[in-house]
Amino acid sequence: MIVTRLSLRDFRTYDRVQVPLGPGLTVVHGRNGAGKTNLLEGLYFGCTARSCRTSNEREVLRFDATAARVEVEGCDRDGDHTLAVGFQPGEDKRIKVDGVPVARLLDASVRPLVSVFLPERLELVKGPPALRRSHLDAVITALWPSRTANRTGYRQALAQRNALLTRLKHGRGSRDALAAWDLELARHAIALRDDRSRAIDLLQQPFAEVAGELGLAGVPELRYRPRSQATSAAGFAAELGERIDSDLERGFTGHGPHRDDLALLRDGRELRVYGSQGEQRLGLLALLLAERDVLTAERGATPLLLLDDVMSELDAGRRGLLVARITRAGQSLVTTTDLAHVPGAEDASVVRLLVTPGRVETDDARTRADAA
Repeated sequence: MIVTRLSLRDFRTYDRVQVPLGPGLTVVHGRNGAGKTNLLEGLYFGCTARSCRTSNEREVLRFDATAARVEVEGCDRDGDHTLAVGFQPGEDKRIKVDGVPVARLLDASVRPLVSVFLPERLELVKGPPALRRSHLDAVITALWPSRTANRTGYRQALAQRNALLTRLKHGRGSRDALAAWDLELARHAIALRDDRSRAIDLLQQPFAEVAGELGLAGVPELRYRPRSQATSAAGFAAELGERIDSDLERGFTGHGPHRDDLALLRDGRELRVYGSQGEQRLGLLALLLAERDVLTAERGATPLLLLDDVMSELDAGRRGLLVARITRAGQSLVTTTDLAHVPGAEDASVVRLLVTPGRVETDDARTRADAA
């Protein structure tokens, strides 16, 4: 689906706003603090029913507002579509697709895939492994939706095994009961590990190519680091068996895909440890663009790309390369404090949105919306 219009009500700094998006590149410009990132977040919220900036979604409410609403209008080969998300703290989100209530927006076939770069997402590179695992699993879900069951099954089996370990630690139950859960956990663990490994194999070459284009010196590499080296479920179950005593002492399972990691490297060294912040930004951007290329090839649809404040960190040559890449196919939204930082921003095909506090308008002022 190509997004054609975004509507926000009581979202962050916006009272009511309705803005158009271009089928290719949309550039959102304005001074720092004007609300550019809030607009980008609203678009992400309308496409996924969750925030890309905070886990405390009360923060998306405009000050003194009691509820927020986001609508995303778009079209695909089957016609026009509308995604609507209503949020009120303490209540379930009210989500509709083409006017029909749904439980989860992520399951809607018409919604666009979305990839987002935010400066704070650098934690994906330099933060704990759990963030990278979660991100990789989200990529797998986008690539192969049916394989979400592998991750869900693993989580459920892991929770059951951990509950049993807790009971055993307190002298309730028999160790023999672990064998059945070891086999169940192993079956899902091998499937999940193989999904992650396959995804990294697909991303490896595009990541290296994009990182090189953007100026990340040396040899860029993605490396999946699984805890288990087992080649079968039986082998993984045997590994769990060897660790029963330590698991009982801790009261939880210490071995498996929930402890795996994804490393971004340059010349064999982790960007997390040895990269500068600029190099980490390039690595993250290269990863997101590589994922976009792979998703385009695998799903036949290019994800909507949201880039927040990325141009200021690149020189003029790299900005040109980035714009050429993101406008090759699909739809993109880029925020910037200076239009001159986005090569081609003045082209007639580009939609330009000027953001001032509480206000968004197109450059020709034909579409305008106010927010108190």
